[in-house]
Amino acid sequence: MTYDIAIVGGGIVGLATARALLERSPDLRLVLCEKEAALGMHQTGHNSGVIHSGIYYKPGSYKARLCVEGARLMTEFCDAQSIKYDRCGKLIVATTRDEMPRLRTLFERGTANGVSGLTFVEAARAREIEPHVAAVAAIHSPATAIVDFGEVAARLGRDLTARGVTIELGFPVTAITRVRGGGLAVSTREHTVMARRLVNCAGLYSDVVARMAGADPDVRIVPFRGEYYMIRPERESLVRGLIYPVPDPEFPFLGVHFTRTIHGEVEAGPNAVLAFAREGYRFARVRAGELGATLGYPGFWSMARRYWKTGAYEVYRSLSKRAFVRALQRLVPDIREGDLVRGGAGVRAQAVTRQGALVDDFRIVGSADAIHVLNAPSPAATASLAIGRHIASLAAEGFGLTQR
Repeated sequence: MTYDIAIVGGGIVGLATARALLERSPDLRLVLCEKEAALGMHQTGHNSGVIHSGIYYKPGSYKARLCVEGARLMTEFCDAQSIKYDRCGKLIVATTRDEMPRLRTLFERGTANGVSGLTFVEAARAREIEPHVAAVAAIHSPATAIVDFGEVAARLGRDLTARGVTIELGFPVTAITRVRGGGLAVSTREHTVMARRLVNCAGLYSDVVARMAGADPDVRIVPFRGEYYMIRPERESLVRGLIYPVPDPEFPFLGVHFTRTIHGEVEAGPNAVLAFAREGYRFARVRAGELGATLGYPGFWSMARRYWKTGAYEVYRSLSKRAFVRALQRLVPDIREGDLVRGGAGVRAQAVTRQGALVDDFRIVGSADAIHVLNAPSPAATASLAIGRHIASLAAEGFGLTQR
């Protein structure tokens, strides 16, 4: 059988895209190809579970528009599917007067993006919300929520299967070839599926899949590992909701922070260190070919020259628990080294240009028979249902899909 569209990647963006395509064109024959034995095993299953409200992003950007819309769609989906989430709220904290201008800029961004309920609070009010926080001022976002995105992905997968979507698990794509008469053969070493069109949602391998399909992406995925500590249960009362620092505007990472999870735990992190494999969840995980490709990319060295001080500090903080704790104490001075135990880690698929720029916005490009999601880091899980709708709109125009 030849499918209408093959989607490569069974994370939350690939699943949301399949859902949106069926909403637009219910008769489509879809196949979703996932290399792992289950859905959502990588970025979807290794994040902190925050439904972001849309504060951080430049007004008018894809991240700003799709995050705000996606947060609404995500909570509506969870309500409809009886998936637990919690609007625990977030504080973004300025710990010194020097950070105040950036904090006010963030507040203005969030307001321009239409984030509901934002308030700019002074130190006393911040302490009422989070009694252990150190702040000269803060932004309070009561609409920020937490959820288990792995559970969301699993529910999406079940719904798609019920609607006739073929989900091929254990299907690591190794080749994509165009066939005579039109269409594509999407192959592993043992199996092939045929499709007329392709949507690439391969996350950490999105640039690799794009090149397999004959595209020439102007970016390369560079993997950054984010490591977490967990707060011991007897000290979890130090954090009520989410506590974040004011981020560095030159670096598309949010800094180490405190996150209460939907399962009742409290995480501290993540940092951002170069991973030596695209799925390098541990420091010792090295894939020589992938590391060599990163080190052989001119954009990596341009990036390294620009951010070497920040990168060196991130590595130091990765290796030194004491340094990690010092960073956390800027937000919550009462935290102690003994309060933390090593937690898990995630890997962020960060697109880097040939000039060494860290791509900040979502990047989705299309051709006559393929759409490639080349940069979809945080807040992609929050925005996934909106990203899916955006991709479905691109597919309707570029692929000539019929609409219900």
